[in-house]
Amino acid sequence: MPSKPVFIVSDVHLGAVPPETEQAFRRWLLHVKESGSRLIINGDLFDFWFEYRHVVLAEHVRVLAQLAELVESGVPVLLIGGNHDWWGGSFLRDRIGIDFRQDPVTMRIHGRTVLLAHGDGLGAGDLGYRCLRLILRGRLTRWLFRWLHPDLGARLANRVSGTTRAPSGGTSANVAAKDRLAFLTAWARERFEVDAGLDIVATGHAHRPAILELAPGRYYVNSGDWLVHRSYATLGESGVPVLHEWKK
Repeated sequence: MPSKPVFIVSDVHLGAVPPETEQAFRRWLLHVKESGSRLIINGDLFDFWFEYRHVVLAEHVRVLAQLAELVESGVPVLLIGGNHDWWGGSFLRDRIGIDFRQDPVTMRIHGRTVLLAHGDGLGAGDLGYRCLRLILRGRLTRWLFRWLHPDLGARLANRVSGTTRAPSGGTSANVAAKDRLAFLTAWARERFEVDAGLDIVATGHAHRPAILELAPGRYYVNSGDWLVHRSYATLGESGVPVLHEWKK
């Protein structure tokens, strides 16, 4: 009997999408539970996530409960922190059971070596953002943010995020996504040149689903987003990644 595929998704941005998108995502999680052997969430599951000691944001309770049930059913969940939800920690790991990582991960999937990274701050470009990223992820910033009331913290994060204000399908959004995809494709090509044993590079962040064979049998995968595409990728025994769009 063939083994079940691994599912890869990114950039769902829960909290900044309409209720029907969250409902569709929770239906998709049920599909993963029935059809998948592992779930990889490659960053920005949440539009905002901060790990408070005694508070969980109400808008994420149903999805968190469903992820916990997924793990308990025997389907492991790997979540790589993105630029919107990097501030995770022990709650996700210990209470929900998610394997939460804050850095890129290399792992074997169906006999293929796969590098997983959300996609922000990679390579040598965008010095300004990379400096800001260091500040936002610093211990002092996290300590100061923790002292804000969660309602105020969430409101501030949503203003900074801009996800709900950004045009999801306009010309400027498409150009930005295309530029990010081109940069990440070039970065993946560099990874293949550096590491001869690497078979697949998978990222999110560009909000543009794509599978590109950059060398024979070596693929760059972008799982897209749920703001526009409701897309995801699977990797099965064939070792060839496949893109899908969820329409249920």
